[in-house]
Amino acid sequence: MPLESGLQGAAIMRGPRGNQGTKFAVQLGFTMSRKLFTFLILLLCLRASYSAAGTSSPQKDDAPWWQHAVFYEIYPRSFLDSNSDGIGDLKGITSKLGYLKDLGIDAIWLTPCYPSPQVDFGYDVSDYENIDPVYGTLKDFDELEREARKRGIRIIMDLVLNHTSDQHKWFVDSRSSRTSAHRDWYIWRESSRPGQPPNNWESIFGGSAWKFDPLSSQYYYHRFYPEQPDLNWRNPAVEKAMFDVTRWWYTRGVAGFRLDAVSNLFEDPALHDNPLLPGVNNFGDPRMEDRYNDNLPEVHGVLRDLRKVADEHDAVLIGETWAGTASELKQYYGNHDPELQMPMDLAFTKIPMLSAPAFREHIAALESAGGWPVYVISNHDIVRSYVRYGDGQHNDAIAKLMAGLYLTLRGTPIMYYGEEIGMQNNDPLRKEDVKDPIGKVGWPREKGRDGERTPMQWDDSPNAGFTRGTPWLPVAPSFKTHNVAAELKDPDSVLNFYKRLLTVRRNKPALLDGDYISINPDHPYVLSYLRRTGTQSVLVVLNMSATPQTVTFDFSQQGVASAKSHTLLSTMHSNEEPDLAHFSLEPFAVYIGEVGQ
Repeated sequence: MPLESGLQGAAIMRGPRGNQGTKFAVQLGFTMSRKLFTFLILLLCLRASYSAAGTSSPQKDDAPWWQHAVFYEIYPRSFLDSNSDGIGDLKGITSKLGYLKDLGIDAIWLTPCYPSPQVDFGYDVSDYENIDPVYGTLKDFDELEREARKRGIRIIMDLVLNHTSDQHKWFVDSRSSRTSAHRDWYIWRESSRPGQPPNNWESIFGGSAWKFDPLSSQYYYHRFYPEQPDLNWRNPAVEKAMFDVTRWWYTRGVAGFRLDAVSNLFEDPALHDNPLLPGVNNFGDPRMEDRYNDNLPEVHGVLRDLRKVADEHDAVLIGETWAGTASELKQYYGNHDPELQMPMDLAFTKIPMLSAPAFREHIAALESAGGWPVYVISNHDIVRSYVRYGDGQHNDAIAKLMAGLYLTLRGTPIMYYGEEIGMQNNDPLRKEDVKDPIGKVGWPREKGRDGERTPMQWDDSPNAGFTRGTPWLPVAPSFKTHNVAAELKDPDSVLNFYKRLLTVRRNKPALLDGDYISINPDHPYVLSYLRRTGTQSVLVVLNMSATPQTVTFDFSQQGVASAKSHTLLSTMHSNEEPDLAHFSLEPFAVYIGEVGQ
């Protein structure tokens, strides 16, 4: 899809989880100039909130396992269906562990597969200590964990801390009466005036964040859908119960959790109205600043305590951290006591176009903050990067370019299933085809997230080899050319580039632990940097333009005397070693080479 249609025809950042609304939603119908202006404002905020300190990342032979790992997000409904019901399942994932091992994956993040009414496709949990029958059984999960561990792959679960399903036994009891044992496990309030909710807070999924319950004549709070009532994290019993959930999964071999909507755990107990902003959102509601129900400081106390539990099990905590400023993101690492090891830099996905200066600026800001970066370019809530950055002619080359970027930066990457084969969105064309409730409510301005959640493309057989039944979402038409079987046979495919790149990453200490050093920081089209340890330097060169470029490298200021580079991986058609004094790059070229110290 051409970049223009990918950006102007649909929201780039669907992102309904976390504090996406006001801060990060790219509104439909905006022009490219408006998007670029918004992005530049974000960059200014990033620069202002970061210190000017230099980077520092000494090589660590004893680095924690997650720093060197490559994570891979799997949306279980869409990975592989083993029983022909049209929905992916745990046995399907287990059957593809060999593929993931060969690809170079170290950890799998599973989006929710707990029992659920599936209003929000698993993010409405009705039982935190079981598996939804649509995905299998606890026995199937144990087999998946055991077989993954044999291959050196860890399992990360998605933990929905902020809310439960309205069918969870806690909420069923909570709404049964005002004196029930679990009443204070959720947030119940009186009407502000007859027939009106307690305040003006809005749901991220549209409309008021309050629903009236006639049984007890009170409103309950729901940051997301009405079927997803928010837990009351000011109640110590809630904290204990949720912490015990993590302990239960740790005993089953889980290596950590991705924490969903983590910034939304607390609300202002005084229920102050949020300040209004000009205009309306995609659902036609007034825009507002979520000042009193998002990113409150109490969140960090919970994360510190949750980290203590994780450390007892050598586990990792990954945060869905939609931070509006760099200082916000930095807080999630913990100022004095540790919080999250891996708060995701989701702002990386906000960069609206291929731009060497924009990526350079963002990376420099993140580097200056300290902490261990976590890079993401797509996920189950965000339009696939293949669509966001593709120009309709060089999409595969651009997919390799983006891989060459986020898999070589200092930090831990999180891949999204299908990214390695160049999967693209398959957005619904009619409202009646929409599965995602967001799309049903917001159509046509908001088409929902179905497009980035379509079935994995394994081969060119019917339904891309995903199922022998009818797939729960239609397979993207690109499956005929972009599928695992075909790309494994093509040495120039996106998949084989990913495999070679991950091998280089794994075998070069500089790419695992080295400092990030920007090179030629003023070049408008080429992003270049060194990754360097005390004994090794790796040069990464990325041409982010559709035209050939020529660059000159002089590493004397970086203490690298050699003027030669040994190629480790390149998309260039020439097999000759490059002349660093006059380096010619093809359009969207990727070059990775080792230079002498």
